[in-house]
Amino acid sequence: MSEKIKIKDVKILSDDWYTYKQVTCEIDIANGNWKVQKREVLDRGDGATILLYNSIKKTVILTRQFRLPTYLNGHPTGQLIETCAGSVEKNESPEENIKRETLEETGYSILSPQKVFEAYMSPGAVTEKIHFFVAPYDDSLKVESGGGHPDENEYIEVMELLFDQALGMMKRGEIQDAKTIMLLQYALLNQLL
Repeated sequence: MSEKIKIKDVKILSDDWYTYKQVTCEIDIANGNWKVQKREVLDRGDGATILLYNSIKKTVILTRQFRLPTYLNGHPTGQLIETCAGSVEKNESPEENIKRETLEETGYSILSPQKVFEAYMSPGAVTEKIHFFVAPYDDSLKVESGGGHPDENEYIEVMELLFDQALGMMKRGEIQDAKTIMLLQYALLNQLL
């Protein structure tokens, strides 16, 4: 921890699905010039996401599911097209998580996901850091139907799209999920397909 930051108070505002806190801290902004900040912070743990790609068929696997916050913020259906993703559980590495989530959500059993980077998606209010992965897939890796874990109220549509089709959807605003846009851009820049 930094000597230039002092946590003065933490109040738990909600501890249901995630932990929502009000944190008061002092920050040394310039050689002993301490300033007080009070912020609300959503602590939801880390996450992982993956772009499955097939360089022979020139396709990617994406998912579509309802996301209430997007609906509340004006998305007409709340249905977002995304890369497979999930919250990293306690005692689980990001790689273990993405293998499990990929099987649950898409039905593909991937062998060696490649971690490509990490990013904070909304650092002004959320503690979550996302671990980004890519992995090749082919039809032989499809071992289950996917669609999400039955105990988690997930109703996930698995989509196999041509890579160019996915890029077009991104350009037209049909794909608005940041992690998906980042991984599609990564695939394009690194010529995965």
